[in-house]
Amino acid sequence: MADIDNKDQAEMDPADMEDVEEVEEEETGEDENSKARQLTVQMMQNPQILAALQERLDGLNGSPSGYMESLPKVVKRRVNALKNLQVKCAHIEAKFYEEVHELERKYAALYQPLFDKRSDIVKAAYEPTDEECEWKADEEEELTVSKQDEMKEKAKLEEEKKDEEKEDPKGIPEFWLTVFKNVDLLSDMLQEHDEPILKHLQDIKVKFSDPGQPMSFTLEFYFEPNDFFTNTVLTKTYKMRSEPDETDPFSFDGPEIMCCTGCPIDWTKGKNVTLKTIKKKQKHKGRGTVRTVTKTVPNDSFFNFFTPPEVPENGDLDEDSEAILAADFEIGHFIRERIVPRAVLYFTGEAIEDDDDDYDEEGEEADDEEGEEEADEENDPDYDPKDAAPPAECKQQ
Repeated sequence: MADIDNKDQAEMDPADMEDVEEVEEEETGEDENSKARQLTVQMMQNPQILAALQERLDGLNGSPSGYMESLPKVVKRRVNALKNLQVKCAHIEAKFYEEVHELERKYAALYQPLFDKRSDIVKAAYEPTDEECEWKADEEEELTVSKQDEMKEKAKLEEEKKDEEKEDPKGIPEFWLTVFKNVDLLSDMLQEHDEPILKHLQDIKVKFSDPGQPMSFTLEFYFEPNDFFTNTVLTKTYKMRSEPDETDPFSFDGPEIMCCTGCPIDWTKGKNVTLKTIKKKQKHKGRGTVRTVTKTVPNDSFFNFFTPPEVPENGDLDEDSEAILAADFEIGHFIRERIVPRAVLYFTGEAIEDDDDDYDEEGEEADDEEGEEEADEENDPDYDPKDAAPPAECKQQ
């Protein structure tokens, strides 16, 4: 057989031989590509390899490309001139934000009469007129005239029935407590023992620093007389800075909160919800006797908001204090920027729906991306679900 094969091969035209060699090479190349694809799929399904790859990519983030080093000296010199211009831009931007702060102060004075009237309605110091209570719904929410009349009549009968059953509530009960409970950022701070106190919260105001003074703002929480503390106002002041850092001017991105100070709360005896009493049993090593020790320890409460960690002069803080202050700054800024100006919309939930819409859009995009990834796997002829490695277990640090 070998002789016959050799004979056939010898009788083949040289051009045919070239064709055979080319076909063999193509087939070999296709095999190698197929194996490479399979190997790639297996590697990308290995969580350890993916983690190592991600770590490598993270290490490349922000690292210089080497392009600047390759530039001629004369070009580097001009780039330095551009950077000096950028520093001057940062200082102009700082002045811009200072003027924005002045505008905020100016318009805060225009808003305040409206906020004062809001407060008077909430705490029943003022009863709005029928005209002030008239609210026109959006066109898409409007009903036919007959349907409106029917619903008004039904609502009137229900209100009359309720009035017979109980007294007419004053103002808008638990207005600010409801606002806090409706906002995740604030409700996470609330404890069950805080709620009876916050039912007495009547108003929150924002006060800006006076002209010529360092940039700051103060949150003022106004309470009606209550059994928990004697303060009528609790305050939280945030000091800000609106100037580029000399050591890192390019990091400037507008005013930043530098520190904050709270205020002492004059708690009624036995009503301090920021502390709790615990009992511990201690056993004497020698005699073996057991005694019960009572200790007072910090307790989770919204009112810890008024005793933030102090920032030392050197600015060094431990990780826990840094985390607490970062969250504190976010909450203070949110109350100032969103809660106080739009309190009624957080009370009704309308502002929360707007916030949720933003997050839903991001979620939909993420879902789309996941769908695309799944589709890619299904369309991959080399993908085998059996080869997929199980996901790595999450380890809590």
